[in-house]
Amino acid sequence: MKKYFIIIFSIIFSASVLGFIIDDEPLKKILTQIEKYRLQYPQEKVHLHLDKPYYAIGDNIWFKAYVVNAEKNELSTLSRILYVELINDKDSIKKSLKIPLELGLTWGDFTLSDSLREGNYRIRAYTTWMRNFGEEYFFDKTITIGNSISNTVLTQVDYSYTKDPRGQKVLAKINYSDMAGQPLANKEVSYHVELDFRSILKGKGITDAMGNLQVSFVNNQPFVLKSGRISTTIRLDDKNSANKNFPVKSTSNESVVQFFPESGDLVNGISSRIGFKAVSSDGLGINVSGYISNQNNVRLADFKSEHAGMGHFRLLPEITDNYTAHITFEDGSEKAYPLPKVKANGYVLSVSNTDTDDLKIRVSTTETAKPDEEITLIAQSNGQVHFVSKNKLTSKTFNASIPKKRFPTGILQLTLFSGQNEPVAERLVFINHSDFLQIDLSADKPEYKKREKVKLTLETKDPEGKPTLGSFSIAILDESKVPFNEADETTIMSNLLLSSDLKGFIEQPNYYFDEINEDKVRQLDILLLTQGWRRFEWKNILADNYPTLVYQPETNLQVSGKVTTMTGKPVIGGKVTLFSASGDVFMMDTITNVNGEFRFDNLIFNDSTKFVIQARNEKDRKNVEILLDRIPPQLVTKNKNEAMLEVNVNRSMLPYLKNSRTQFDELRRYGVIGRNILLDEVKIVERKQEVKYSSNLNGPGRADAIIKADQLQNCYDLAICLQGRVAGLIIRDGMAYLMRNMGSSFRGPVPMQVVVDGAFLGPEFLSVINVQDVETVEVLKSGANSAIYGSMGGGGVLIITTKRGDNNNNYRSYSPGIMSYKPQGFFKAREFYSPNYADPAINAKIPDLRTTIYWNPNVISDTTGKANIEFFNSDGTGNYKAIVEGININGSIGRKVFRYSVK
Repeated sequence: MKKYFIIIFSIIFSASVLGFIIDDEPLKKILTQIEKYRLQYPQEKVHLHLDKPYYAIGDNIWFKAYVVNAEKNELSTLSRILYVELINDKDSIKKSLKIPLELGLTWGDFTLSDSLREGNYRIRAYTTWMRNFGEEYFFDKTITIGNSISNTVLTQVDYSYTKDPRGQKVLAKINYSDMAGQPLANKEVSYHVELDFRSILKGKGITDAMGNLQVSFVNNQPFVLKSGRISTTIRLDDKNSANKNFPVKSTSNESVVQFFPESGDLVNGISSRIGFKAVSSDGLGINVSGYISNQNNVRLADFKSEHAGMGHFRLLPEITDNYTAHITFEDGSEKAYPLPKVKANGYVLSVSNTDTDDLKIRVSTTETAKPDEEITLIAQSNGQVHFVSKNKLTSKTFNASIPKKRFPTGILQLTLFSGQNEPVAERLVFINHSDFLQIDLSADKPEYKKREKVKLTLETKDPEGKPTLGSFSIAILDESKVPFNEADETTIMSNLLLSSDLKGFIEQPNYYFDEINEDKVRQLDILLLTQGWRRFEWKNILADNYPTLVYQPETNLQVSGKVTTMTGKPVIGGKVTLFSASGDVFMMDTITNVNGEFRFDNLIFNDSTKFVIQARNEKDRKNVEILLDRIPPQLVTKNKNEAMLEVNVNRSMLPYLKNSRTQFDELRRYGVIGRNILLDEVKIVERKQEVKYSSNLNGPGRADAIIKADQLQNCYDLAICLQGRVAGLIIRDGMAYLMRNMGSSFRGPVPMQVVVDGAFLGPEFLSVINVQDVETVEVLKSGANSAIYGSMGGGGVLIITTKRGDNNNNYRSYSPGIMSYKPQGFFKAREFYSPNYADPAINAKIPDLRTTIYWNPNVISDTTGKANIEFFNSDGTGNYKAIVEGININGSIGRKVFRYSVK
């Protein structure tokens, strides 16, 4: 029989701990269930280090990704593919990247094209395996993107709230001005108010002499509609207008105060700590103060918030009393809130985390002591049990100490089980051994000049002070152009050790890791008193009721599916061929199994590759159906960090945008980037037939002839339908030829190339394409139109575009036994451009106004723990900021901020 090593607390005075071996079936069941869950559902965490906190259209977002095994913070080997997405304020994915992971590390970038609008965006990252456990644990960061290229309007919106018989009334005061700050007076503005994507109000107005416009609306469903946006269009003149959008975070100014008794409940006669959190209508913490009274108005406890609207107080509750918290807000207003009801019986688990070496534990209960009944305390971190104790309940209270060295750095979950092995109290604490990487950056000079070469030396040591191998990312910023608050940042420590384990929004997560002191240790403990956290439900685990795994870890790219007859029966032993229609050319085939399934594994292709899949049954007949396996896309839910939305985007980052605007103007001036040219107005007197979604390399509709779907209505064979419809095109043996090519080659007639939705098919496939699926056929006969296809277009080209509901379908079935497929392939990261001013070919006249001076996502320290970094400064003067984040081969993480001066 398996033995378990556990710890029992001695409750005699000193609360020392002893170890012994015990056989205990109920305890073994609990531990077995926890271990089973841990093994079946190992957790992955992902962190992205972004080069800076905000951006402008035309910029690039550079990032380094770290994917780790949550149990030990080791670099993950579970998943080898990472998804990174750019999501707009309408919860729509604007860009998505699929990136291969090597030892849990990768990097990439987003180009912010001018098709994007300014506003609030999210960067979301996850693995397919992480989808099993909920979007709450994805990496999800809110960023702001402004417009520095074409923006000519600055805005400022301020909200005020009043009560209305119909609901909550909102007054938005919007100010419009030009880039010089001059008001845009007497301008027509149309506006549209939406709450949770439901239209509330549409209207028009005129700005006053100061450029102001007021928009008022009423939310008559405040319990359903919480937030939204105001979309406006200001007409600047007869030809120009500008679109401006403003988030509506809330429709009232009512603040909320919540109370959280330590370990779960207020219990009669047991003194308890109670955490509280005061949040304003925009979701951010606010300062409050107040006191607690009973129903007799006896003042029992005073309190005051500390950080982010959170604080705590102590209370001795009695079941005969009702308690009220009297809150005073910063504006002097007051409000009363009832405290949670007091339970007649129960347990309270109190933990003190102020001692450097030990956790101080106190268990209190109202339960009557029973002979031989024992309670159990289990302490776990990331699903791994680090401590177990059993103790006979001979007293209503006992105290104990647990050495902190038993636990790793991070969130520790303490759960108390009753004698009936039911969870009765729980408490979260944060263990911080400061066992981070020791990272040091040193410069070869105390200060530098503009455009001077900088040599930095990175030196890394493990927590024990020994040189270590590691992978690091480094960003160098001109801090005068990109100032930001370190407490607001999402760092490798705050994310992997805190945010990734806590559901909901955490205000200023890095505040608790930046310049740690006693106050911040206490405030982090208060955060864990007030923040909900659940990786699993105890009742489900103890009942052996585990969640269903929907998604498996992705280790490689693959194409898989099933081949069936037209009646749905699996095709056994059928041949399936996969060949690329674009990108690197390759072909492979396989045989279906007894279930008609096929799989092509270990593929490597980029995100522009198209495939054609052909299937035949065991008798080499094509009358079969191909069904591909597809992972449904991850849904986009509401932004959990909505409190971080910036209401006045351009105004908040105006110095950065002005610098970016000047930079773009200078680049245009010297011809480095394209210059816009305004053409004279022309009138179009004749228009070619419209062709949507065409893959024609000349451009949609640029063909010698176009045949549309309405011309093919009565056809049953596409090859026969084309006969006689286009001059000089003939059909022979089901293939299309141009008359001029019938004898042009010593090999014989050259057939026309067939291209279906961008996939190059053999000329013989023309007759097997279902006519009812065809939207247009573009015929390229002349050399001017077919030359772009090179030798493949020597006999002419037929560009066939199929019907579709939208242009996002990634696979199309043309006819039985053949289909095209365009899966999302790997994204190839670009290299960050860093000028070399030692090169005389560099144009020294062009001003260098870069904000990100240098970015390197793959700095590797050697066996001595060192790495060298070299780059050139820009033309900016002042303080430059270097930010380094990384992880070593043993999973230790670290971050360092270093500054140097440029004169």
